[in-house]
Amino acid sequence: MARAPLLQLSGISLTFGGDPIFSGLDAVVQPGDRLALVGRNGSGKSTLIKVMAGLVEPDQGAVVVPAGVSVGYMEQHPDMSGFDTLGDFASRRLGPADAYRVERVAEGLKFDLSTAVKSASGGERRRAALAGLLAEEPALMLLDEPTNHLDIQAIAWLEGQLRQTRAAYVVISHDRAFLRALTRGTLWIDRGAVRRQEKGFGDFEAWRDKVWEDEDMNRHKLDRKIKAEARWAVEGISARRKRNQGRVRALGDLRSERAGMIRRQGAAGMALDVSAKSGKRVIEAKDICKSFDGRTILRGFSIEIARGDRVALVGPNGAGKTTLLKMLMGEIAPDSGTIKLGSNLNAVIFDQNRTGLMEDKSLWENLVGDRDMQVSGKADQVMVRGQPRHVVGYLKEFLFSDAQTRAPVHSLSGGEKSRLLLARLMARDSNLLVLDEPTNDLDIETLDLLQELLADYPGTVLLVSHDRDFIDRVATMTITMEGDGEATLYPGGWSDYQAQRAKDNAPVKSDKQSKTKTVRGDVKQAEVGLSFTEKHRLSELPAVLERLEAEIQKLIVLMSDPDLFTREPVKFQKATDALVSRQAALDAAEEEWLNLEGRS
Repeated sequence: MARAPLLQLSGISLTFGGDPIFSGLDAVVQPGDRLALVGRNGSGKSTLIKVMAGLVEPDQGAVVVPAGVSVGYMEQHPDMSGFDTLGDFASRRLGPADAYRVERVAEGLKFDLSTAVKSASGGERRRAALAGLLAEEPALMLLDEPTNHLDIQAIAWLEGQLRQTRAAYVVISHDRAFLRALTRGTLWIDRGAVRRQEKGFGDFEAWRDKVWEDEDMNRHKLDRKIKAEARWAVEGISARRKRNQGRVRALGDLRSERAGMIRRQGAAGMALDVSAKSGKRVIEAKDICKSFDGRTILRGFSIEIARGDRVALVGPNGAGKTTLLKMLMGEIAPDSGTIKLGSNLNAVIFDQNRTGLMEDKSLWENLVGDRDMQVSGKADQVMVRGQPRHVVGYLKEFLFSDAQTRAPVHSLSGGEKSRLLLARLMARDSNLLVLDEPTNDLDIETLDLLQELLADYPGTVLLVSHDRDFIDRVATMTITMEGDGEATLYPGGWSDYQAQRAKDNAPVKSDKQSKTKTVRGDVKQAEVGLSFTEKHRLSELPAVLERLEAEIQKLIVLMSDPDLFTREPVKFQKATDALVSRQAALDAAEEEWLNLEGRS
């Protein structure tokens, strides 16, 4: 017997003073659903999830939640007015007997419940909101970017909680690995409508591309039909005026249908330009150490970063990633050891806190007011990689409309703010990019483009990120920091680091260190059980194997081009190195899976 839906949207239409955000939108969330809500920045994802939560009233349509169904919502910017501590806010809907649940979640998300609201960071506030939602255990959870401001360990913990929950959930996230691991269905917002597929996010891009391919084919067929009918109208209508007025009207209907087709928004026109080459050696650090207030941040770390390297820094929040980044950039001096910066460096920095943006000023003013971009004497033009450009035209390349150029920055979504910051940074030439959490809030298409730009960028990249998929796609070296003063360098990205760590930690087989123990008088063996972390890793590995196999296949296809070596030797070499790295990671991941599966 089919169960009643937890939530149903029927004929939802909504307009915020301009073009409709939604028109006649329908959607259903069933018990057990684990849905990814995806779409371009500005497509209305956060607005739709607020409609589901009952926080935004649609202009038309109905939101139906059956009696007795509890719906919980985690927002990006929680209002904590009236609460003294994060714990007070997180437990606001729980009785005293259930307070332990908030404590358990706070431990997993790694924040202090006693922290005063007035002194809490944005990340701590978001974790408190997430803790409150998980502790409430509603029948349906609505999660808007829950992984933002979580480190990789906390993300892994959250994945484990959502994998075990009986609740249904709808989640917005830019984190591909997170969505692939958890979702079993996809809601796709595209030009005011919602499509649904009963497959998780791992199948989204193939589905999206097929939908767009079919649209393009139908548009092409319609254009050809209109052209043929228009030719008939010009050549033959005078001889058959009375008998064929229906066909003339049909031509008008075809043209109306074609005009009514909503054209897809193109990809952002992002581009990176390198200034004069830096020296071959960009940064050299030898035995650097750093402590603050008696706590060791870094102990005896050395690295050589050459031109063209892409170095990712990963680790828990507070482990010292930003401190190390600032030391490598020469902003903070080490307590001991030496740091040498190479010659002719021209750095551009992406700040995750977006401190470079003036929230109360318009997008136009944010560009023209940037001294590094303004064209002297012209308030409507900016300098883009050495060439004057009109503000509106340049902003359109980053998918901003004419109306948005005069709107204040605080009216933008998080993803749109990130795009504006990228527009400012990419107007400048550079040979060293420093990216501190650049992926937060960006849509999948923009992330894809950013990854491609970084792959082709001839300069050097320093990257701090908790996005495992993005690190895998970009990094050639990964520095891991665990918060104990140690920093370890691994070749490759996140999956390469995980595979190497698994090898390093693999137990040595011997008579004294056997993985099994023999039961006396019987041939049966009782295996040592897996830890929670190992169980979580075992559940992750199939997706890791699938991703690595797909990447290897793409590289093989790329390298099958017989002219690639002579046409683009640098790209050929990068592809060769990536293929070797990915194959090694695949071998290690398969070995790890066999080991864990054999012990499960």
